Amino acid sequence: MTEASRSIAIVDDDDGVRRALIRLVRALGFRASAYASADAFLAEVPCDRCGCVLLDLHMPGICGVDALVAIRRRGDPPAVVVMTARDAPGLRDRCLKAGAAAYLTKPLDPAEVNALLLRL
Repeated sequence: MTEASRSIAIVDDDDGVRRALIRLVRALGFRASAYASADAFLAEVPCDRCGCVLLDLHMPGICGVDALVAIRRRGDPPAVVVMTARDAPGLRDRCLKAGAAAYLTKPLDPAEVNALLLRL
């Protein structure tokens, strides 16, 4: 496993969710970096510096689907896992068609996140 693949970027506008995901990702043996918005992530992180992005779907500024598309357009993009607490009909299909590696609903199951990160 490469150094980049051990690095997980967490993009979520909720401080509590970001902190919880950082703890979870680190407890699973990965490195974690966190961003309060898709705008901040896209401006700061070259995609080859992380192996996976845990991306909240509903955020101010650039929404999750638009961020997903922007990430997928970059060279050698990381896997993107879209997360949402507000699931709605058609969202899963829309995200998967846009290139998401997975679509998870909150609250997240730590065992499911672990299995997913190890698979990606």
